Amino acid sequence: MTGAAPPDEVTRYDCQSCGACCSYSRDWPRLTLEDDAAIARISAEFRDDDSGRMRCEGDRCAALVGTVGVSTSCAIYAVRPEVCRACLPGDDACRIARERFGLG
Repeated sequence: MTGAAPPDEVTRYDCQSCGACCSYSRDWPRLTLEDDAAIARISAEFRDDDSGRMRCEGDRCAALVGTVGVSTSCAIYAVRPEVCRACLPGDDACRIARERFGLG
């Protein structure tokens, strides 16, 4: 991702009290860079194999646990898709998602 926040600002972006990026768009958590073995490591309950993305409930990824803006975690953190790994605290995508939820 481009537009990463300066290192001193990254500490103010706490992913475990946010979760906005995982609730921003049902089209975002796509499985496009993963090979078949990587996709197979993600539990079928969290995959939408027909659309090639993570299963979502509305715009929220089904693997997101908790309340956006309060306390969140990822149920598949160790095997999350590459698109999720690429989203960095304070980058452009992070800030856009946080803005949607009023998290500034």
